[in-house]
Amino acid sequence: SPSSPSVSSEDMATEAATAPAAPAGSSGPIPPPTSVIIHPLVLLSATDHYMRVAKDTNKRVVGVLLGAKEMVGERDTLRIASHEGQSTQGVVNITNSFALPFEEDDKDPKIFFLDHNYLENMFAMFKKVNARERIVGWYSTGPKIRSSDLQINEVFKKYTRHPVLAIIDVQPADDMGIPTDAYVSVEEVKDDGTPTRRSFQHLPSEIGAEEAEEIGVEHLLRDIKDTTVSTLAERVSTKLNSLRGLRSRLEEIHQYLETVEEGKMPVNHEITFLMQEVFNLLPNLNVEELVRAFSVKTNDMMLVIYISSLVRSVVALHNLINNKLTLKEAELESDKDKVTASEDWNHASCLCCSATNYRCRLFVRLVPRPLACAKWALAL
Repeated sequence: SPSSPSVSSEDMATEAATAPAAPAGSSGPIPPPTSVIIHPLVLLSATDHYMRVAKDTNKRVVGVLLGAKEMVGERDTLRIASHEGQSTQGVVNITNSFALPFEEDDKDPKIFFLDHNYLENMFAMFKKVNARERIVGWYSTGPKIRSSDLQINEVFKKYTRHPVLAIIDVQPADDMGIPTDAYVSVEEVKDDGTPTRRSFQHLPSEIGAEEAEEIGVEHLLRDIKDTTVSTLAERVSTKLNSLRGLRSRLEEIHQYLETVEEGKMPVNHEITFLMQEVFNLLPNLNVEELVRAFSVKTNDMMLVIYISSLVRSVVALHNLINNKLTLKEAELESDKDKVTASEDWNHASCLCCSATNYRCRLFVRLVPRPLACAKWALAL
């Protein structure tokens, strides 16, 4: 039956052996991370874990998040090199993950079971494959934070100083947003002197991938296609989703600028710089050559659409005429068969009295026997 995790002497020894060390050159406490980058492999692994274990149920699955050594530094230094070559502190780059056996009581969420031995054995095997990866946190398919998450987070503090909790929504309702939310446990200090308590603080998260991962994801998306949808409809649907996403982002920018203008939020010069950079990258549509190129391209596309519409109309009219001719020929054949059958009946003769059917009053047609009168039929 599910039970709360217990810490044995062996676990204490493991905790002492894996306790995070302070970064070199620093005497103060290590600050918590400030942002999270999640790779596609983590999302695929979490989704596969959920589909195998908790599909069509109200349960959630839990797993371990791993990060590369050069991304997060020595255990918890959380220093990575950005794409521009600048040093960025407080960013956790989650590159891999693995599932954990996890059970919790539906009535009392504080009662749960998490297999420590499985976690340590799996991490030891992952370390043999890639020694640069370290435990940086854990994931859950939530889809929201639960009351027992703080206790689970305390268990993962044995392996990392500031474990990151990533809530991965495997069934997102909104296709426009990112299906991940990241949190870190912080201690709240109150001014009234009441005891401090721990709570989760939200962290900005983003989806990042290396070049090899991008190629793999593109090939995976090519294989996931709906055969009932044509290529043109699929491309139009992709364009519409992209435009909806762009519109939602523009609305967020507009709302932020209005909030800053009203004085409800302070001015963030970094955000302003990024928006100015986006505007600078927009093309100048007032150039005469660009306007002419757009006009020529639009006219060429409209010409193809016009010709295709004419061809479709001619083919439809041709099929309609062929259908009318086929029906008319079928009606003529049917009328011809009826006239032939009537003539054969009027000229048929009785096998008994050799009289035609309109002269022999007792003339009957016995099927499948030949034509005969009733007197001859009774004689048989």
